[in-house]
Amino acid sequence: MKVCAITKKSSQISGSYSNRTRATQFNPCGNSRKFANLQKKKIFVPELNKSFTLNISARGIKTIQKNGAYATLKKAKII
Repeated sequence: MKVCAITKKSSQISGSYSNRTRATQFNPCGNSRKFANLQKKKIFVPELNKSFTLNISARGIKTIQKNGAYATLKKAKII
């Protein structure tokens, strides 16, 4: 499933809004699905001497760099 393992981000449905709508009362454009920026990453945790392969978002990668792999994966209940 396309969900970040750390931040739990997934896809969202967004509506579009055309410039013609501003001039008229009715001009539907429809909806589109926006996906999270997911990356497949292999993360090594030195405390456990083990590697994990995860689908994580770009924000999740920054969180791991800031807080460390062990603390972040423990908080996300992956470990």
